Amino acid sequence: MAQVHESSAGQRAAVNGAQGGPLALVNSGLFADASNFDLRYVPDYERIRDIVGALRTLGLKVVLTSGSFDILHEGHSMYLEAARHFGDFLIVGLDSDEKIKARKGPHRPAVPEMERLRMVTHQRGVGLVTLKHLHDERWRLIKTICPDVLVATADTYSRAEIGELEERYCGRVEVLERMATVSTSARLRRIQLGLPEPWDPPGDSPASP
Repeated sequence: MAQVHESSAGQRAAVNGAQGGPLALVNSGLFADASNFDLRYVPDYERIRDIVGALRTLGLKVVLTSGSFDILHEGHSMYLEAARHFGDFLIVGLDSDEKIKARKGPHRPAVPEMERLRMVTHQRGVGLVTLKHLHDERWRLIKTICPDVLVATADTYSRAEIGELEERYCGRVEVLERMATVSTSARLRRIQLGLPEPWDPPGDSPASP
């Protein structure tokens, strides 16, 4: 897979701000309401480590969650909003195209990684996004950040894995139920088969000419 584009000047300023101290980080724009994609997308994990260090100097609680976020829907937005409430600054690890293809097949993701990254930065409460790659070592992003709170869905980690994570790499793990009424995979199958959404009442489709 081709490497994603180099960091922009805005992102470099944010990283330099993290290295220069917490006040510079606050002034960098990471806490602004705007999506500021060039600021919030940080592909370099060492730079993320620097930013997290500055956040902790400010006394902020860091939350981490991960996922594919393919065809962003209401359930994704609700999940991210719920995750943000566990702390002060939310970091989202997004599965790369290559990682999703290996798990879900050659026709996924439906939306390429750069567009998915941009969509996630538009979600309320998301502070920073990065990519998780296919051949990364196990829990690489978690080990880099050592979040105060790691948020995951019920089928992400076993009970034993949660115990190991809480003992070695994070403050605690919060498990959330999936919040979507229809999964992305199910929605794609319906689109492919030309089926209406389950909540669509009969007769809503336009009449044939």
